[in-house]
Order: sequence, then structure tokens, then C-alpha cells
Amino acid sequence: MSYLMKGFQCHHPAMRKVAGSLFKAHTLKNALGINEQQFQILRASSQLSSEKANSYSYIVVGAGSAGCVLANRLTEDPQSTVLLLEAGPKDTLLGSKRLMWKIHMPAALTYNLCDEKYNWHYHTTPQRHMEHRVMYWPRGRVWGGSSSLNAMVYIRGHAEDYNRWAREGARGWDYEHCLPYFKKAQTHELGPDRYRGGNGPLHVSRGKTNHALHQAFLEAAQQAGYPFTDDMNGYQQEGVGWMDMTIHRGQRWSTASAYLRPAISRPNFSVAEKTLVTKILFQGTKCIGVEYVKNGQRKKVFANKEVILSGGAINSPQLLMLSGIGNADDLKKLGIPVVCHLPGVGQNLQDHLEVYVQQKCTKPITLYSAQKPLNMVRIGLEWLWKFTGEGATAHLESGGFIRSGPGVPHPDIQFHFLPSQVIDHGRVASKMEAYQVHVGPMRSTSVGWLKLKSSDPKDHPIIEPNYLSTERDLWEFRQCVKLTREIFAQKAFEKFRGPEIQPGNHVQSDEEIDAFIRQKADSAYHPSCTCKMGQPSDSTAVVDPQTKVIGVENLRVVDASIMPSIVTGNLNAPTIMIAEKAADIIKGLPSLQEKNVPVYKPKTLETQR
Repeated sequence: MSYLMKGFQCHHPAMRKVAGSLFKAHTLKNALGINEQQFQILRASSQLSSEKANSYSYIVVGAGSAGCVLANRLTEDPQSTVLLLEAGPKDTLLGSKRLMWKIHMPAALTYNLCDEKYNWHYHTTPQRHMEHRVMYWPRGRVWGGSSSLNAMVYIRGHAEDYNRWAREGARGWDYEHCLPYFKKAQTHELGPDRYRGGNGPLHVSRGKTNHALHQAFLEAAQQAGYPFTDDMNGYQQEGVGWMDMTIHRGQRWSTASAYLRPAISRPNFSVAEKTLVTKILFQGTKCIGVEYVKNGQRKKVFANKEVILSGGAINSPQLLMLSGIGNADDLKKLGIPVVCHLPGVGQNLQDHLEVYVQQKCTKPITLYSAQKPLNMVRIGLEWLWKFTGEGATAHLESGGFIRSGPGVPHPDIQFHFLPSQVIDHGRVASKMEAYQVHVGPMRSTSVGWLKLKSSDPKDHPIIEPNYLSTERDLWEFRQCVKLTREIFAQKAFEKFRGPEIQPGNHVQSDEEIDAFIRQKADSAYHPSCTCKMGQPSDSTAVVDPQTKVIGVENLRVVDASIMPSIVTGNLNAPTIMIAEKAADIIKGLPSLQEKNVPVYKPKTLETQR
């Protein structure tokens, strides 16, 4: 039992008492002269008491955007013991955020997008509709998960996304049942209102730079005929405005900061890092615990209530399949014993694809000079000293949502504006003074899947997003490029506008735009929907609306994988909401609800704007 004493932060006192129980049994056998049959009974009893001590009410797999929320909320009940297992390391060094500045300095975000130390570093199959390009998919493998790697953009999605979920079988997950959990999670620096929270662990702020290029983008979009919205997470998503960000006092505010650290001293909470869960343990179809590897040793730990998977849209379905839950034919081919035939596991994979439209800037006001070595040192030192300056923002401070064409009921295109140039996920340094818009469709019709490569938990699964496999998706991307160019051509950008870098003025026809998109579009890092929530009668559903895995007992999935369909925007805020709502479900509490909250609708759908 010594591995538990060393590996976990706090444990039941009973564990110390049973640590030497097997040794004592052997001693008793010799001292009392008991026979082999009596000894086996004594040993079985000893193992049973050892297992009981090595058990928790709940085991949560994955200390990411959802897992940290669950660990905090479930340990609010002092009678519930929770063990949180994370494959990656802590997000601090010697207890210091400053020493882990690559995670906690908002402007340093690209470092960890490219660093395998905190990142699963996934890659897709060659994409046949994108010139057989292999796409890079960073995913967080650290306390906080992808909320410790992402661009800190806080976007909830549109109210109609959640009403659609309810229609797709996730009953009780419509907007009026989800909005209260967005609010419960949040403390917005502008204060609470009908849409914002004012007392939650997750601090949300607005950008402070007031950069001239952000102002130009907002002004140009309005000149092009789009409305300004003062809160794209509130009454009106449609339009352009200032982004909400999970940044607090100049630091990244991940779920590790918001939820995990405040709970870590609770006596009923244990957490282990660098612990890879390899298998869910079953007795028949009843989930009883998990097997994991830590420091090269394979161990088991047990849950007397439930195991909850919060590994994300890749790891959760992977672990289900490794444990015998998935398409029975696929599992048998890999020699994995089938616990439950659930063909939806790993299917329904959805992601946002985006492209960068880049323009050279005629004035030296972009972030180009900030990326020069001496300036980076100056910016870094100011942040380390005071958590202020250019290091205290991710610089994605403005953006917006628009509709791709007439007849579209709510926005299906998203903009992130950046007063800089990004090349190859930030792995290549900016080459000139430039600005760009990240733009992409929000509800693509291309759907993919993921499957196991082998029965080895260390092997990454086969990831097939099936990007750009429909004509509708290509049309929407053409619109993204054309509508962005129209905004960049407005008067507000006149004093800054140089030549177009990307796609470039030579790219004009639909065929040329399509070729550019196939060559340059990339993931926005929003994989989801691979353990779809729905009704048990739906053969493609993996969890029911209570987040329970269909066909087995005492097992749930709570993360972005259970979304029935992808939402209109970034996924971190919705994932946190899912975990907040699931925590109430697990505790047996009635769902929060806010009826008749008004949501903006366009006056007419006959026009695009």
C-alpha cells in the first residue's frame, strides 16, 4: 500500500491500518499453526478489507476543464470522498505559478500548444478532402487540461445550441436549464446581470489593451453592416464586440486555478498526477473502479458509488473502448473482451475548422516588435513582477459572430481578431507587421470518428475528423473568406491596410478559394461529441441525459464528448457548464432553471445581415 501513501495527497486513516495486513496474515499462519484452507480465508478477508480502504465514493478520471469542476463540487459534501486522477503533471512548480509562466502568462500560450510535456500531441489521419494533410490536435495533459493550454476565450455558444440538444435527445439540457449553470460557474468583472454570474469560481474579464487594430476591426465590421453587441454571451450573440476571457489579475484562470486549488486541502479529496488510467474495472456490467499506471507500476483503486470519465473527446471514448465498451466487432478484432456493445462510442466526432485571413499592416503597431528577443524579456519580467503589461493578455480581445447567408436563423461564422500574424500554430515566428482574423464555420456538416489503433493504452487512437467532406462546408468556408475580405476593405482599416498576405490577391475565384482552404485551414482545437448524450432508445447515444453510460452501472462521462452536437463558439465555457450541471445531477439535486430569458432574433432572415 505504500504506493498510495506516496502518490496521493490525502487518504483515509484506515489505509494505514491495513497496509501490512497481508504480512500479518502470514505471521498469524505461522504463529497459530492454522491450515492452508484457513489461511486462504484469512487472506481473502484481508484483501477485502484492503480493497475497502483503497476505495472512494467517486473516482474522476482527468483533471481538465470538467474534472476539476466535478472534484470541487462533489467534495462540497463532507461525506463523499473523491479521487481525481490526471495523466499529466501539476500546473505549478514548487507551488509557484511564476515558475510555470509558460502556462500562467496569457501571452505565452503558444509555448504549450507545441510542447509534449503538457500536451497529448494528437494527430489526425491524412485528410483526403484537404490534400491529405495530417492535422495537429493539441490537447491538455496537465492540471486544468486544455483550460491550461487554450487561448482563454470565454464563449458560451448560442441559446439555440442548447435547445437543439434537447431536441436531439438530451432532455433537460435546453437553454433555460443550462444558463443557470453558466452563471453559477462565473464571476464576471463587469458584475452580475440576467446573463452573467457574479459569485462563481471562474473569473472572466475583458481585454485591457484597447489596441487601435481591435478598434479598427470593430468599426470596420459595423461599417460593413454588422451590429455591435456589448455581450456576445448575453442577450445578443450576433454581431461584433469585445471578447470575454478566462484571465484574472493578469493570469490564466484555468479550472485548476478556479476549482482544483480551492478544494485541495479538503480532507475528503485526493488527487494524483502523472497517473495514466488504463482500464475501467467491472463486475459483470457494474463498474467498480479503475486500473492505472503510476511510476511504472500497475495498480487498482475502487469506487463504491461511481467512476466518472472526464478525459475529453479523445481520451474518454478511448478509455471506454479499452475497457470493453464500444462497437463489439471492433473490440473483438483487438482481442478486447466486450462488456457492453455500444456502437456510438467514438462516433459523431465534430470539430471547428478555421482559416487565417492575414493583411500586412503599414504602421508598426502590431505585436511583431513584441516578439523580438529583448522585448520578450522586458514583457516577461514585467509579468513576473506585477502580472501586468503585454504578457497579461492573450491579445484575442475582439471578435464576433455573423450569419453566412439569408435564411440562417442564428450565427454560423465566428471571428477572432488578432493584431499579429500566426504561422503553423505559433511554431514559426511572425515575419512582418500584420494582423489577421481567425474565421470558420460553426456548425459544419462533416462528421468523423475515432477508433483504437491497438489495445495498448499508450497508443494514440486513430482520429478521423473527415473535414470538408460536404459541399455545404466548402460553401460556408468560401463565405468566411469573402465576408472577412469585405470587412478588411472598409474605411476603418484604410490607415493600416497593406497588401493581403493570405489568401493573397491572386486568389479570387471559388476554385482558388477552395484550394486555399484545403491547403491552409486548420483545427480550432474543439473536438467534441464522441460520447453523444441522448435517449437510451437512440443506438448512437453513449450516455443518457443523466450522463450515465448506457448499458452499464455506476459509470458516467462528463466532458465535451457528451455534447450531442457542437456549439456555436469555443468549447471551454460549455464544458465547464456541463460539469457544473452534472455535479447537481450526481448529487441528486433538482436542476436549476431560468424561464423566459430573452434572446435576440434577427428582424428578418431574408438578408444575411
